[in-house]
Amino acid sequence: MIEGLNRLQVYLSDQELAKVVYRDILPQLPSEEKYGLETQIRRAAASVPANIAEGYGRYYYQESIRFCYLARGSLMELSSHVDLVAGLGFLSDEVHTTVNEKITTVLKLIHGYINYLKQSKRGAREPGSNVISEEFTDYHYDDSYQKDETV
Repeated sequence: MIEGLNRLQVYLSDQELAKVVYRDILPQLPSEEKYGLETQIRRAAASVPANIAEGYGRYYYQESIRFCYLARGSLMELSSHVDLVAGLGFLSDEVHTTVNEKITTVLKLIHGYINYLKQSKRGAREPGSNVISEEFTDYHYDDSYQKDETV
């Protein structure tokens, strides 16, 4: 594992949340949910730390932020699935509360990491990090090159 990634509290917390989901939620689901909710929960839980890791590997801060947004979206998807599973009676109130607390913690860490990335602008001076842009220009249609219609 990459040492720098293992120092990110947001990544470590995401990993812990995924482990709790795998350990405490997935085994509680009935077998008929194996290819339904279980698959969706598994993918959302694994996606949160995976997106943080991928963004970290991109190095340029805008790319990292984009992957944090993806991680946040997966976290919200996971939260929705956990609430549904609890509402269906597959989870105890204790597990539901514990997982929701972890989700809230991870959400705060993702927001903090996004703010850190915005302030630090990590990688902004790296070669190739320039964003291609152009200043606003009025484009005018020039019909002087139209082909001759008499041919």
